[in-house]
Amino acid sequence: MITQVQLAKELGLTKQSVSNWENDNIQPSIDMLIRLARFFNVSTDYMLGLETKNLLDVTGLTDEQTAHIKYIIADITGAD
Repeated sequence: MITQVQLAKELGLTKQSVSNWENDNIQPSIDMLIRLARFFNVSTDYMLGLETKNLLDVTGLTDEQTAHIKYIIADITGAD
């Protein structure tokens, strides 16, 4: 979990800006929405509530490690 102060510092903003977003007083700009999505490693569609898929970031894993994760997910969900 990240605090408003920490997020504001990471993005070069004031805590008040982050607080205003959380309280629906203002909306972030499109540029800031993109920065937020990159910071949280999610899509802008997810940030806007248009996408609800949960995605796993396998960056840095080998193909073999990724295959193991896919196998575990298929086993848990019963997917082929």
